[in-house]
Amino acid sequence: MLPYEITATEAAQLLEQAQQSEKPQFILLDVRERAEIQTARVPGALWIPMGEIPSRVQELDPDTHIATMCHAGVRSMNVAVWLRDQGFEKVQSVRGGIDAWSQTVDPNVPRY
Repeated sequence: MLPYEITATEAAQLLEQAQQSEKPQFILLDVRERAEIQTARVPGALWIPMGEIPSRVQELDPDTHIATMCHAGVRSMNVAVWLRDQGFEKVQSVRGGIDAWSQTVDPNVPRY
């Protein structure tokens, strides 16, 4: 099984590969709230707020590699653990969240 965390740089590389693929095998799942998405967003990420994950879990493929992301990594880790408990074995949390993404991947993504 994959480690529980992935770095922002690793997630960015996987997202780039997925965007170039006809059949993507990776999803960056942003679990932040609407106001946070309006402040900063990673292009290509799927947005499902943390509170909606249980009711929308059927939108996710358990065979796809998923990296969850929030602001700093706490909520995304909770979602990753919950999804693993639901049988999603290929789920990881982006260590440091979108804040780490802004610092290490894309400085154009605003920090807040």
